[in-house]
Amino acid sequence: QVQLVESGGGLVQAGGSLRLSCVASGRTLSTFSMAWFRQAPGKEREFVVGISRNGASSLRGRFTISRDNAKNTVYLQTNSLKPEDTAVYYCAARGGMTWRLEVSEYDYWGPGTQVTVSS
Repeated sequence: QVQLVESGGGLVQAGGSLRLSCVASGRTLSTFSMAWFRQAPGKEREFVVGISRNGASSLRGRFTISRDNAKNTVYLQTNSLKPEDTAVYYCAARGGMTWRLEVSEYDYWGPGTQVTVSS
């Protein structure tokens, strides 16, 4: 079992930045591929970015994922935020070698952190 807890969300003006963190406990994070998802009101949860066990990550412009296995933490750097980025952001872990796009591929989820971008 692994427990994930996100932090760093909040209210930010359009064009601003936030750095989200996801701390794992129970097992070492280095054995998991990780991802950030988000879910806006009335919408399905969607993949944002992922990072493999070897550190290879997906690319998504204004969003950058990184990991610090020594701290058992994954980060999401968000830049040039837009009102449409408003959502609850979740980190997720899976036991495979690399990240996947689908929600169903992930075994563990954090409770989420709210990001609200004002115009």
